[in-house]
Amino acid sequence: MLQKFFTLICLIGGVSMMSAQTSAPENWYNLDPGTDNIDGVSTEKTYSTLLKGKTGQTVVVAVIDSGVDSEHEDLKEVMWTNDGEIPGNGIDDDKNGYIDDIHGWNFIGGAKGNINHESLEITRLVRSMKKKYEGKNVNDLSKKERIEFAKYEEMKKIIEDKNGELAGQSENVRQFHDGLMALEKGIGKDQISVEDLQSFESEDPGISEVANRVSGILQGQGVTFDELKENITGALEYYDNQMKYYYNVDFDPRDIVGDNYNDSYETGYGNNDVKGPDAAHGTHVAGIIGAVRGNDTGIKGVADNVEIMSIRAVPDGDERDKDVAAAIRYAVDNGASIINMSFGKSYGWDKGVVDAAVKYAVKHDVLLVHAAGNDGKNTDVNSNFPNDNFAKRGLFGPKQAKTWLEIGALTWKGGEDAPASFSNYGKMNVDLFAPGYQILSTTPDGGYQKFSGTSMAAPVTAGVAAVLRSYYPELSAQQIKEILMATVVPNSEMVNRPGGDGKVKFSELSITGGVVNVYKAVELAAKTKGKRKFNKTKIKQVVKSDRA
Repeated sequence: MLQKFFTLICLIGGVSMMSAQTSAPENWYNLDPGTDNIDGVSTEKTYSTLLKGKTGQTVVVAVIDSGVDSEHEDLKEVMWTNDGEIPGNGIDDDKNGYIDDIHGWNFIGGAKGNINHESLEITRLVRSMKKKYEGKNVNDLSKKERIEFAKYEEMKKIIEDKNGELAGQSENVRQFHDGLMALEKGIGKDQISVEDLQSFESEDPGISEVANRVSGILQGQGVTFDELKENITGALEYYDNQMKYYYNVDFDPRDIVGDNYNDSYETGYGNNDVKGPDAAHGTHVAGIIGAVRGNDTGIKGVADNVEIMSIRAVPDGDERDKDVAAAIRYAVDNGASIINMSFGKSYGWDKGVVDAAVKYAVKHDVLLVHAAGNDGKNTDVNSNFPNDNFAKRGLFGPKQAKTWLEIGALTWKGGEDAPASFSNYGKMNVDLFAPGYQILSTTPDGGYQKFSGTSMAAPVTAGVAAVLRSYYPELSAQQIKEILMATVVPNSEMVNRPGGDGKVKFSELSITGGVVNVYKAVELAAKTKGKRKFNKTKIKQVVKSDRA
């Protein structure tokens, strides 16, 4: 599922509402901890000092996501273009198995259109098992089947309970939404102020109560009436979509793709629509990595010599393992040296096919950067897919992917609020943290918005990695990973544990205990330049090569 994060700030009669919070400084993720007194990654300082006057090579960064708006004013100059294809002629000119793949490929589309909404993996697993176990007597099952049946019953109950919870939440939001609409009609103004709400009188006590609540929200949260209305409408859609798509066992849009879903290693399916029906998330991720820096427009991406390859494989719902594996292989085969993966889920369907694709990327010297997730959980004890731990490794095979980076999200606030409250963490399974809170970046149709999530922290890190691959191309993907981990800005302060469970040292939230920093990374890369073997003295202190 796309690693989106919605900030829920208050409960009014059981209604969760989203609101803007105190704004982060513009471009904060590119600022410097010392010079600017904010925990950015020192991008601007690096370009104005260490890299001033230097020329780097172009690096292709694949964005496996919901899609990218290739015509955005801040991205169209940096989109990867397949020079081997003649646009629109319906021929696979470069014979790579994909027709007219000009800026990438879409693995969740087909001749019938594109998938937008999807179910969650747990829902798909229940749907699959339902065919096998519905109506069966447990006494007629084998020992192995009984274990699977127990798992099926457990997951089925999770879905039933979740649907009940969502129904209640949706009804609460719907009632507040209806009250908001009635209030707007009663006041009868285009722009409704706090004063309008305070002076409003109604014979309906319910509407009067809504007016009082809304007045309090507007004053307390610093939002406008229209912003509140937009948030409530979005919340209503969110809850309804969860019931209609995420947890609906009867919903299956895969027919749109037209592939043989049982063949996990199938290639060539999909279409060339790399934007798709909702490219907000992927476009935002792409902008963080490489939005044009010198055009005096919009924002500045972290990396200045990149081409963005858009690979659409992540719907609104859980991504499918087959599509993730196919996307990774496409990226590798078509020249990407870094792959950003801002998605994840709690259940796996076919880990083997993803592991095989990851091994393929490692073999071809590709760095994989993955968002740790937004559940506020410890991934050392809670499952999170995909991951760098191989399910099957053989007697002498690698246990983990050596070119994989797992990224947690940092806020700009510092102190005890340094880690984002929603960020997943793990002393063994999260490598480092990066800015991922209120990040301003590109959105479709020329837009710019602030999003929060580990989805934003991953591309910040991918951008830093792209800087190193650009200016120090002789370094391997594994060396890039080691350098980034060796040069984090450490933090040993006591902070609020993500997920709201007491306090913990920031250093306990990841392997390195710190935040990625491009300035320090470039300094070490310059010293490492030309060395085939990287001095791992410091790395050995932070990297657990055999993480469980």
